[in-house]
Amino acid sequence: MAEQHDRSEEHWRQTLTPEQYRITREKGTERPFSGELTDNKSPGMYRCVCCGSPLFESGTKYDSGSGWPSFYAAQADRVREESDDSHGMGRTEVVCADCDAHLGHVFPDGPQPTGARYCINSGALDFEPEADAEP
Repeated sequence: MAEQHDRSEEHWRQTLTPEQYRITREKGTERPFSGELTDNKSPGMYRCVCCGSPLFESGTKYDSGSGWPSFYAAQADRVREESDDSHGMGRTEVVCADCDAHLGHVFPDGPQPTGARYCINSGALDFEPEADAEP
């Protein structure tokens, strides 16, 4: 999926909804408890809304109480972590390794076995139910 890096901002504006564009291309955040996938408990795969890369398996999703879909593990080599000092805070941003879409942030206060809490915007994800999901 490396060809996704070659997509222009105009392509993303035409392909994504305004909210998806704001979140993934402008590093926006949706309001807590507002995303349609926050309470989703169905089995399947969460994919990048921009390029379709598989990011999180439903089995790693849990209710963190944060108001965003939360996962304790990401698919290997599918997300990249970067330092984020915006808004006067030191955080770790999570981006799609295939298309650089902003997904959310990861924090070290999640459950075992990893201790990670990937706090991800619903607007950055597409959900593929298990019957249709392929890793």
